[in-house]
Amino acid sequence: MDLGSIGGIALGLGMIVFVGIGPSKIGMFLDIPSMAIVMGGTLGAIFVSYPLKNVINLTSVFKNIFSSKAQDPVSVIKQIVEFAEQARREGILCLEARSQEVEDEFLRKGIQLAVDGTEPELIKDIMQTEINYIDERHNTNYGIMAGIGGLAPAFGMVGTLIGLVLMLANMSDPNAIGPAMAVALITTLYGAIVANLFFIPFESKLKTLSLDEVQMKTLMLEGVMSLQSGDNPKIVQWKLESFVDPNTRVKLGKK
Repeated sequence: MDLGSIGGIALGLGMIVFVGIGPSKIGMFLDIPSMAIVMGGTLGAIFVSYPLKNVINLTSVFKNIFSSKAQDPVSVIKQIVEFAEQARREGILCLEARSQEVEDEFLRKGIQLAVDGTEPELIKDIMQTEINYIDERHNTNYGIMAGIGGLAPAFGMVGTLIGLVLMLANMSDPNAIGPAMAVALITTLYGAIVANLFFIPFESKLKTLSLDEVQMKTLMLEGVMSLQSGDNPKIVQWKLESFVDPNTRVKLGKK
């Protein structure tokens, strides 16, 4: 569970409710029709913008936002270097059995391709194609989040315009103007909160997770190519260290 995401949303809502609005006045800001306009209109536009399967897939995307756990590059590099040491002593065929120890399916397939004697260029093409597909799939996912982040304020404004029209149609009753104006503005508030506290940050989070995953897969690809070419284990480690930050390199050195 990602405590940062959950804590950030709780902090944002807490500041809005307890500092900005005040608990005693929260009822004034609850309006079901306004919520329906913002959420219904936004989801409707998203259904028009993307294939149904991509929108349905949002459930698993939300799960990744709140529970995704990044792979430890230190463990991955350490394992690849160990494989390089064994392959240098006993030959790459010895990795056929050990490849089953690899938890990551992408890395395991790459090692199996190398053990099977697949041409280096073909290995690279296969693994790079999968990386490209992962990147494209992620682009679609955070593209939907960006779409919602842009559409929610727009439909908030639509709701406000609807409220203003209804208010102006009832100008004969001065006592109704103030409350009607307040309700009309609530939809803009809903749209701004949905966009700026939820979906725009969700987009940023997914972009970061995507970058981390693609970088890790690229590290694995480089590791497999080094295993296939029989590189010295030290050279393998130096190559893979180039994919991580200095602090991670220090941890790797300690291990």
